[in-house]
Amino acid sequence: MASQDGSVISVQDQMRGLGVAARAAARSLALALPEARTRALRAAAAAMRKSALDIVDANASDMQAAIAAGRPASFLDRLNLTTERIEAMAKGVEEVAALADPVGREIAAWTRPNGIRISRVRVPLGVIGMIFESRPNVTADAGALALKSGNAIILRAGSESLASAKAIHVCLEQGLAEAGLPKTAIQLVPTGDRAAVGLMLAGLDGAIDVIIPRGGRSLVERVQKEARVPVFAHLEGIVHVYVDKAANLEMAKNIIVNAKLRRTGICGAAEALLVDRAGAKTTLAPLVKALLDAGCEVRGDEAAAAADARVRAAMPEDWGREFLDSIIAVRLVDGVEGAMAHIARFGSQHTDCIVTDDAATAERFLREVDSAIVLHNASTQFADGGEFGMGAEIGIATGRFHARGPVGVEQLTTFKYVVRGSGQVRPG
Repeated sequence: MASQDGSVISVQDQMRGLGVAARAAARSLALALPEARTRALRAAAAAMRKSALDIVDANASDMQAAIAAGRPASFLDRLNLTTERIEAMAKGVEEVAALADPVGREIAAWTRPNGIRISRVRVPLGVIGMIFESRPNVTADAGALALKSGNAIILRAGSESLASAKAIHVCLEQGLAEAGLPKTAIQLVPTGDRAAVGLMLAGLDGAIDVIIPRGGRSLVERVQKEARVPVFAHLEGIVHVYVDKAANLEMAKNIIVNAKLRRTGICGAAEALLVDRAGAKTTLAPLVKALLDAGCEVRGDEAAAAADARVRAAMPEDWGREFLDSIIAVRLVDGVEGAMAHIARFGSQHTDCIVTDDAATAERFLREVDSAIVLHNASTQFADGGEFGMGAEIGIATGRFHARGPVGVEQLTTFKYVVRGSGQVRPG
C-alpha cells in the first residue's frame, strides 16, 4: 500500500498509525465542548445532503460488483443507497446531534457521614473499533454515535461496501473539520485487506477499547472467538412472533406481515411465527394466507401445511434459522408456555413478540422471555435504536455485560467516581 509520499506501507503499520491517531483524538474529544461535537454532526449531515449524488455514484459501483458476484436480494437491499435513504441517514445524524450530551452527566450522587460527597459521572469508553460488512449507512450511524458520546472510532467496512463507506466518511470528516475537531476522531480503514480485521481484534497495541461487529454469522463468530478486547455483539437475530389465542386477528396479520416483510434483511425481521394451538382453527389459515399473499414463502409444520397448499414442509434446520429473506417458519405451540419453550430452545435472545389482548398473558411473556427486546402487540421491526428515540444505533447487543439491546450514546459511555472532600483523612 502506498503512502502519501509514494513509499510502500504495510497494513500492519497503517493500522498501528490509525490506532495511535485514534487514541490521541479520543483524549481531545473527551475534553471537547458538547457544542463542538453537536456542530460537527450537523455539518456532517449537511455535507451528506450536498454530496448525495456522489454517494449514490459510489454506491452504484458497490452494487454493480455485488450483482456481478451473484449476491442475494436481501444483501443488495442492505447495500443499496438511494437519495431517500441518504436523506434518512442525514436525518439520523441530526437526531443524534439533538440528543442530550451524555459526557460528564451525573448518574448518581450521595454524601457519606464524614461529609465526603461521591458522584458517579458518565465518561466515554475511549476508542471503538467497528467492523461491518454490507450496510454502508453504518458508517454514518456509528460515526455519529461515537462522536456524540465523546469516543474516537475506527471503522472497517467490508470490501462490498467500501466505496460507499468512503463517500460517507468524507462527509463526516468535513463535519469534524468545520467544528475544529480532529479528523482522526472518525477514521475509515482504507483497505479491504482481511488482515486489518485481525489487527483490530488484537486491539492495535492497546489503542482499541471495545470492538463492535455488525454483519453475518461468520464475521460475528470470528470476532467473538479472536477478539482480545471486549465485544458488543449479537450472533443472529432469530426473531419470533407468537400469536396467542386471545389475539386480535387483524392486528396479528398486520404485525406478522410487517415484522417479516417490511425489510427482510435486518436483524429485527421475524423469522418464525408461533400460533397458539387453542386458537388455531380461526387464526392459523388467515395468518398463513396473509404471508403467502404478500409474497412470503412459508415453511410449516403439519398443521401449517394443511392450512394452505402453498406451504412447504419445514425441515428441522428451519427452526432457529435466520433466513434474512422472504421466508418464514410457522408452527403450532401449546399456549404461551409452549411459545416460551420454543423461543428458549431456538431463539438468539435478540427480539421476540407476543400478540394478544390478554394482559396477564402478555405480562408473563414480557417478564419470562429472556431476550434483549420483548414486544407486545407491535412489529419486531421496531427493534431499532432510531425507533427507541436514540437517533440511531451502533448495533444490538444480546450479551449481559455493560450493554444490552440497541447500543446508543449512553451505552457507549462508562463512568468514573468523583469524590469531593474538605480535608477528610481516613482514621487508622
